Amino acid sequence: METADDPCSPFKILIACPSGLPPSQVSVAFGERYDRIPHLDSSLEDSISEIWNQRLQTNSSLFNGRKFRYGGSTLHSEGGSSNEDSHVCLNLGLTDYRTFVGTNLSPLWEKFLVPAEDDCIRCRHTSSPLGNGAIVETSDGKIVLLQRSNNVGEFPGHFVFPGGHPEPQELGIECHDHVKGFEDSNTINGKVSQEMFDSIIREVVEEIGVPPESLRNPVFIGISRRELNVRPAAFFFMKCSLESVEIQDLYTSAQDGYESTQLYTVPLIDIENMTSRMPGCHHGGFFLYKLMLQAAKGDKFITDH
Repeated sequence: METADDPCSPFKILIACPSGLPPSQVSVAFGERYDRIPHLDSSLEDSISEIWNQRLQTNSSLFNGRKFRYGGSTLHSEGGSSNEDSHVCLNLGLTDYRTFVGTNLSPLWEKFLVPAEDDCIRCRHTSSPLGNGAIVETSDGKIVLLQRSNNVGEFPGHFVFPGGHPEPQELGIECHDHVKGFEDSNTINGKVSQEMFDSIIREVVEEIGVPPESLRNPVFIGISRRELNVRPAAFFFMKCSLESVEIQDLYTSAQDGYESTQLYTVPLIDIENMTSRMPGCHHGGFFLYKLMLQAAKGDKFITDH
C-alpha cells in the first residue's frame, strides 16, 4: 500500500480518522485567529488583486464568495484507540475565492509559503479554503467518481469524488463582526460543525442527482492536502442505497451536472489506475478511504501531522 509520507506523494494527510467519526465526534472552533495572515512582502500582497482583476477581464461571471479557511485541527483520543473515545476539533477561519485565486492558485503560490514543519505555520499566508469530498459507495459495492468538465477552473478533465465546499453563506456568515453581533461562540461553532456534514450531503445530491433519502449518514474520515498549491479538503464516507445503474440514470438530470462530463461507478481495484489523473487532495481522499477499509478489520485510529 502506498504511504502518505513518500516525498514524491502528490498529497499529505493532515489528519486521518479511519474508523469514521459521526457529527457528535467532530467539532469546530471558528474565529478570526484562524484567518489568513497577510504576507510582509507588499508586492506579493498586491499581486492578489492584480491576478483577480486579470481573471475578471476574461471571465466577468466570477463570484468572490466567502469560504471557510482551514487553520489546523486537534485530535483527542481518550482512553486508548477506541473510535467512541475519539474526537476531532477543526479550526476554521474565513477567507474568500478572490484570495484563493491570488494565493493558492497564483503562479507565485510557493512564495506565500513559510519554511516550517508545522503545516499551519507553513500555510499561514495562503487562503487555504477547506474543500470537501465524499467517497460514495453504491449498494452493489462500487465507488462514484466524476470526470470534471473542461470548463472548470481547477483540474479540468480530471477524476474526482463528488464534493465542493462547506459554505459560510448557508449560515448567514459574511464576516466575523456579523457573527459576533447575533450568536454566541458555542452556537456558531455548533452550526459550522453541522455545516461540515450538511454540505457534503448537499454536494453529493447536487452533483450526482441522487435523492438525499438514498444516502446514509456521512462519517468524517480525515483531511488531505495536495502538495501542488497546498489545497486542503475534508473527506467523508457514505453509503447509497441505490445501485450503480440507478445512479447513472439520475446523473443525467443532476443540478450541478454541468461541472462534470461523466459519472463512473468503479470497483475499488480500478480506482488505483485512475489516481494519476486525480488532483492530489482527491488522491489523498482515496488513501483515507483505504485506511478506513483497513481499520474495519481492527478499529484503528491513525493520525499523521
